[in-house]
Amino acid sequence: MFLALGSEIINGNKAPENTLLYMASLQVNGRHNCGGFLVSKDFVMTAAHFQLGNRMQLAKIPRSAANVKDNQKCRVAGWGFTRTGNGAPNDLRMVDVSIINQQVCRSRWGRLPANIICAGGYGTNKGFCQGDSGGPLECNGIVVGIVSFNRNAICDYPDFPNGYTDISKYLPWINQILRSKD
Repeated sequence: MFLALGSEIINGNKAPENTLLYMASLQVNGRHNCGGFLVSKDFVMTAAHFQLGNRMQLAKIPRSAANVKDNQKCRVAGWGFTRTGNGAPNDLRMVDVSIINQQVCRSRWGRLPANIICAGGYGTNKGFCQGDSGGPLECNGIVVGIVSFNRNAICDYPDFPNGYTDISKYLPWINQILRSKD
């Protein structure tokens, strides 16, 4: 099994102006590399570290275990590719995805760690692609997951669910870090 870290938004739409103000773009030499989201005025949650611009809003993260339900509608956003192998767009894009049952997800992927939420990809033409890595999976206004992996960097569109890291599994560590900054 090969996992492709990162991902892009597939068959989504341009995010309306002044929405998703907690999103961040990690750029290298002026080009988007991966995404993240602001969880406090001092911290961005992502797959990589980067500095932010002037305008920002804090993302809400879970206070306890993520309580996502099968088929629940959520949203993923990022600046990643919009098709396998193409360049990343200049505009932040978002798309609605549904939570995929853990047993279905495991039947496709095989062994998965307990810290994975599956949404999008499998059975749909919507999800993320390369360059969206580190971005948020938001359900009911709460960021519950971090864009983590898809299958073999194929975005057009695979028969495997997209994988997100479940933030709630790391809350003690996250809260310790946030408290130490205060």
